Amino acid sequence: MKIDFSNKVVQWVTLIFLAFIWGSSFILMKKGLISFTPEEIASYRVFCVALVLSPFAVKYFGYLRGKRFWVFFLAGIFGSLLPYFLFVKAQTNIDSSLSGILNSTTPIFTLILAVLVFKQTFKPMSILGVIAGFVGAAGLIAFRSDSFDLGSFSLYAILPVIAASSYGVNVNLIKMYLQDVRPMAVTSLSFFTVGIIAGVYLFGFTDFVDKLAVGSTETYKSLGFVTILAVVGTALCVYIFNMLIKETSALFASSVTYMIPVFAIFWGVLDGENFNAIQAVFAAVILLGVSLINSNRKFKRSK
Repeated sequence: MKIDFSNKVVQWVTLIFLAFIWGSSFILMKKGLISFTPEEIASYRVFCVALVLSPFAVKYFGYLRGKRFWVFFLAGIFGSLLPYFLFVKAQTNIDSSLSGILNSTTPIFTLILAVLVFKQTFKPMSILGVIAGFVGAAGLIAFRSDSFDLGSFSLYAILPVIAASSYGVNVNLIKMYLQDVRPMAVTSLSFFTVGIIAGVYLFGFTDFVDKLAVGSTETYKSLGFVTILAVVGTALCVYIFNMLIKETSALFASSVTYMIPVFAIFWGVLDGENFNAIQAVFAAVILLGVSLINSNRKFKRSK
């Protein structure tokens, strides 16, 4: 049965599903870091997804002809390879709370780039939605624990900002130049074009193979968690995300970053953390922001 992604209810369910899966990725990365470095995790994640989706990439290989190859390549760079490395690298020097706040700036960069670079126009309500979503995400993460401290800001905090802007470039590239391409083709080909780079780095410039050769139980457990992150959290979810961009707007799709902290807290509650009334208020603000963006998500190119 074909899913009707033009239905608003389906769009919301899809958005929540993506937020749930991506909100769970923090646990998987934490498990992976027990045995592997951030660089190994990021490169293996990209390479694994490219390998899993390679049959689809072969099927849609014809799309890579001419100048379109560079669009897919840039989508792979800005949508996966670059931000995956930047976010993991940043988390070795700044706390997850600050990184999470900076990640939630993705829709802001999506809007800014859409207006300045891609010459699109948005209604004021969408801008208010972006602001509300960012305020809600920032407040939610800030009150997540007592360890939040803006004084922990360092130069490494610039990396998530660059990664967030990279995501903003990616969603606009897909919306503007790959609108007529099947979501699976966009997903598989964008990873295929950068998967070789990730593979060369992983097997040629890291200790990934040596760690696997040792064959410890802990190493293979970590590999399993990262593989789940790659296949489910990346291959499947990026495909669904690209489909959401195709059927809605880049801004609405990127607003999933606002909801990710909600599910990160959900996992925290299951792990014994508290969820107070203030956090509930900020969670409601996030949903309000997404609603405002969705209410005026249709946009047009300015002349």
